[in-house]
Amino acid sequence: LFVIDNSGSMGEEQANLAANFGAIIERLEEPAVAANYRIGVTTSDNGNPWCPAGATTPEGGKLVMSSCKDRLGDFVFGDTVDVQDLACNDICQLDAAQLEVQPTTTDVDAAAKPRPWLESIEGRTNLPAGTAMADAFKCFGPQGVNGCGFESQLESMYLSLARAADENEASYGFLRDDALLAVIHVTDEEDCSYEKDWADIFAQDGNKVFWSDPAAQFPTSAVCWNAGVACSGDPSGYDSCTAVNKDIEGNLTDDESAAVLHPLRRYTDRLQGIEDQKREINPEAEVIVALIGGVANDGSVYYADASASDPEFQDSFGIGPGCSGQDGVKAVPPVRLREFTEAFTPGNMFSVCSPDYTPALQAIADKIKDQIQPACYSQCVKDTDESTPDLVDPECTVEQRAPGVDTERIEECKRNADGSYTIDPATNDYAMPADEVNVCYALLVDQGGQTGDPNDDMSPECTDLNYNLEFKISRRPGFPAPGGTAISATCSLSDFAQVDCPNIGTMG
Repeated sequence: LFVIDNSGSMGEEQANLAANFGAIIERLEEPAVAANYRIGVTTSDNGNPWCPAGATTPEGGKLVMSSCKDRLGDFVFGDTVDVQDLACNDICQLDAAQLEVQPTTTDVDAAAKPRPWLESIEGRTNLPAGTAMADAFKCFGPQGVNGCGFESQLESMYLSLARAADENEASYGFLRDDALLAVIHVTDEEDCSYEKDWADIFAQDGNKVFWSDPAAQFPTSAVCWNAGVACSGDPSGYDSCTAVNKDIEGNLTDDESAAVLHPLRRYTDRLQGIEDQKREINPEAEVIVALIGGVANDGSVYYADASASDPEFQDSFGIGPGCSGQDGVKAVPPVRLREFTEAFTPGNMFSVCSPDYTPALQAIADKIKDQIQPACYSQCVKDTDESTPDLVDPECTVEQRAPGVDTERIEECKRNADGSYTIDPATNDYAMPADEVNVCYALLVDQGGQTGDPNDDMSPECTDLNYNLEFKISRRPGFPAPGGTAISATCSLSDFAQVDCPNIGTMG
């Protein structure tokens, strides 16, 4: 899930994200990863008294899946900002026919409507033939610059996840029980997810306790900083700035219901609940959070007032820039978004001021990649053929269990006459053993290239832990696993595990 800031200063950043998005796709589609994935995009616009419907387009967490060329008006902000070419036309090279999103692979109803996300399941995408995923994102990813300037990144994420669980929403089903979840915020400002009961903090006739200039005709984003952050130390370089709860009078409060900005716990609890559900299926599952925001190139955060050096920025945002880049790009240092990110994926923060997001996107993809582990068999498998002492000949039963479906036994993938695995040239994957079979398994036992067949080689992750068997599952295109499907294998085990597998499960 990408939550993209679509306020007036985000043209260059959106162009940067779209132009370099292939870095994530390349990682996910590496042969060693071959991830099934879905990509959803929403904006930071959740409305505000100063951003009524019609003035902006508050998505409120809805997934946006339309070509930027169909939304060119969104790339103009007032009379001073026009990034139609920079953030859309110069990047998006596909026409409407090439971007016609198809029903997903899990939709069996012929009349099913396309879902508002991009997906690749078992190598099959929901895009027209010939349309590359990275090229499609160059058109779908940019969200424009006419969104509300009081960004509520965390609330947009919260609502997007809620919509995905509501069967009346178009995005219902975006989340899968057994899939990992990654949430990526791309923004140049602090989070302003306010409690609508306390909208008076923005009001012209309110108490204006959080306004940088109470005499001004309208508030600035400084309201968001002042309402949810407390800093300590010298203002020329604060020792620390932390997220706090403040009431309508500007006082710190332990009563979360009185906090003018939604407490961070609202968002950490939501994601922790999702992670806990996923751990019921996979105890090692983690929710991944990433931030491309107002931090330095090394991910560090710097907080300092800029009253003398940049009074306009100070008045607008309540703090000095956290980073600066080319073409006058400046970003507010994150506090609420930093603490939210650190709660799930410490250190996974990157500079929105960087001229090239490729390293950031690769690093984010690597975090995802690390969660997609090979299927090492964690017990010492018995060798049923002693004539090949350097290779294990396993005896295994593999089964598939899908919700509401009887357990199904899976057959081994097709082998050639010499015992090597057959690869289907149409899919570049293991071939099915028969026309009526839609899923099969391969036994990977070669730890050091003894067979000459690269398709039975074990992964470094499994060999490094001294396992002697790994599984790969192959599926016929168009027959993905139903949501919640579990694969289990039962193999004959060695009678002398301490001799046959002396260091199993340990490195080296």
